[in-house]
Amino acid sequence: MKKIKILALGDSYTIGEDVPQNESWPFLLKRNLEERNFSVVLKVVAKTGWTTDELDLAIEREKLGKNEYDLVFLLIGVNNQYRGYCIDKYRNEFRRLLLKAKSYSVNNSVFILSIPDWSSTPFASENDKARISEEIDAFNRENFEISESEGALYLSITGISRRSADDKRYTASDGLHPSGYQYEKWVEKIMLKIDSSALL
Repeated sequence: MKKIKILALGDSYTIGEDVPQNESWPFLLKRNLEERNFSVVLKVVAKTGWTTDELDLAIEREKLGKNEYDLVFLLIGVNNQYRGYCIDKYRNEFRRLLLKAKSYSVNNSVFILSIPDWSSTPFASENDKARISEEIDAFNRENFEISESEGALYLSITGISRRSADDKRYTASDGLHPSGYQYEKWVEKIMLKIDSSALL
């Protein structure tokens, strides 16, 4: 049985806010790989509300091992957008996080997940949904371009998150975060990317 070490870096979307741990996407991914007879060790560094700079500080405190993880995932930025942080700040800090993430990978590659669009959720009903969606798209253009320039593997799950507008199954009970059902859709896409990348 081959052993795989996974590192997942992020915020509430990675920790799986408002769903049981086993329904968060990192743990669903772990289960999928275990069903393929892999032995999986999962490390999650994430917390609800974290921005890029807060994740960066947390990573430093963790003292993660270099060249240690077979699969490294990074999803960060929604709280930068929510707090109205400058996109230039995001660009610089995201690039730094990506370079750090690459250093923790055995094969020097990282999977980047795009930022979900929370304007599609009931939580955003009293907000300017069009503005939120446009800003999410702008942040995602930045992380996509940086991912491309650094040779990272990019996974756009924003379209999946926008299904929340028409399908209640995609939203957790808090009306904001993805449900386990939505995370399953993410993992389906992640597994396809893993298979096509031939990393395992």
